[in-house]
Amino acid sequence: MTRPGFVKSVTWREWLGLAAGLLALGSTFLPWTTLTATRPDIENILAQLPHGDVVRDAWHSSFFSWCPPLPLLLAGLVVVVFGRIRTLRVSGLPQLWLVVAAASLLLMVLGWFTLDWEFDADQRGIFEAAGVAIGPGLGRFLGLFAALVSGVAAFLDMRAMRAESRQPRKTRSKSG
Repeated sequence: MTRPGFVKSVTWREWLGLAAGLLALGSTFLPWTTLTATRPDIENILAQLPHGDVVRDAWHSSFFSWCPPLPLLLAGLVVVVFGRIRTLRVSGLPQLWLVVAAASLLLMVLGWFTLDWEFDADQRGIFEAAGVAIGPGLGRFLGLFAALVSGVAAFLDMRAMRAESRQPRKTRSKSG
């Protein structure tokens, strides 16, 4: 199904988009929400609780945690598989990739601001009284980084596509 030289024809920007999507997917299995305490007695209590009650991955967090990495992965796959088809590139594949990366980034930022909404008002009140802070985990940082990398790669790919489309037809056919 793949044509000869397919892997060599994929640009570094497209590989970077796929890598960002895979990193985003991998980050969903890392902690996205963590509970921490400033007082040692409360910290001991948190240590005795089941791990899933104190640390949550993206799949056990909110919509803003598990949803944004999935479009990033899909965009990375689409760009690697279909990115060398000239008609799709000219039709706006790099722009679509940029929109997907920006939307995923926006959803992740919204998730950051709504981090404490993963818990109901009663739980948040108890946490505040006990000195327990709801904070982001490593997965949230990696997911945000992946969205930024994908967005930058999409922007660079869009600029490269514009440069390709400005070349004379004979030069384009020789380089592609």
